[in-house]
Amino acid sequence: MGFRCGIVGLPNVGKSTIFNALTAAGAEVASYRFCTIDPNIGIVPVPDKRLESIAKLIRPKKVIPTTLEFFDIAGLVKGASKGEGLGNQFLDHIRNVDAIAHTVRCFNNENIAHDFGSIDPVRDIEVIDTELILADLQTIERRMAKTEKMYRVGVKEAGLELEVCREVQSALNQGYRAGTFHVTGEKETIFLDLHLLTANPVFYVANVDQKELKGEGVCLKAITEWGKKEGNKVVVICGDLEAELAELKEEEREEFRRELGLEGSSLERLVQVGYEILSLVTFYTTVSSELRAWTVPRGTPAPKAAGKIHSDMERGFIRAEVISFSDFITCGSEHSAREKGLLRSEGKDYLIRDGDIVHFRFHV
Repeated sequence: MGFRCGIVGLPNVGKSTIFNALTAAGAEVASYRFCTIDPNIGIVPVPDKRLESIAKLIRPKKVIPTTLEFFDIAGLVKGASKGEGLGNQFLDHIRNVDAIAHTVRCFNNENIAHDFGSIDPVRDIEVIDTELILADLQTIERRMAKTEKMYRVGVKEAGLELEVCREVQSALNQGYRAGTFHVTGEKETIFLDLHLLTANPVFYVANVDQKELKGEGVCLKAITEWGKKEGNKVVVICGDLEAELAELKEEEREEFRRELGLEGSSLERLVQVGYEILSLVTFYTTVSSELRAWTVPRGTPAPKAAGKIHSDMERGFIRAEVISFSDFITCGSEHSAREKGLLRSEGKDYLIRDGDIVHFRFHV
């Protein structure tokens, strides 16, 4: 699994349209609030040109890409943190994702109502951010009430937990997302256990119309500047265009994109941003006749990466035999890479790098 991505935003911003285009899941799309109640879930293979290149050289019987799981979460409204529009139920759906794709409406369509009657991406972003922060403050208050009771009866760990909660509460009250709060050690463990909504990394999906896709209209410029100010990335997608492309054959899609001057698919751009903000890398294994891609956090030690495949491999890890993707493509085979001294033997301290082709040696 690459990562789990929650698609959130106000009602009628095009979340389900984009979800369908990315996953071909066929979620209901309507121009009214809450046509989505339970989250739509779609799992898609991560586009990977390196995997395709390796497959062309070794011709395995089976090629397994890593996958990305999308959660299309119902539209949030002002007051969601207080239960407006089934808000509490929808907010809970966000807790289980690794990253949030905050979809923002940057298109005009008189047939699709907007909650506030006008298009203003920055205002819409602030509405959602406020609701998520308010929901996190409620979480913190409940946790503090419980922890204070433990502190009064002498539970030693409660003091540090209260300290963390107060620091996070102060940041949230100032309008900062929990994701901007940095702690290490025991404090980090406590912080992660809070499962705060705004602790998840976020990026923006600007849903534009076809006129604005190539240029920088007022809406797109506004959200781009806001993203830069916050340090968050923006992925530009035209939901209607993606819906049209989804009905074409792959070759026709590529040709259509070239004509429009678009580089890569929307899924590729979204995956790239997701991997960047989550600091993920991909490595590859070739066992028997199976070629497979795996995703791990950057800085993962080789034994832990082996454990992603099977716990026995981590427990009995001996060494990792590694070839970089570029060396493998240049040499054309593992045998040739070995002959040229480009196959390395790495121990337990080796950190997996993006593009590594790895054979794990282990014994149990």
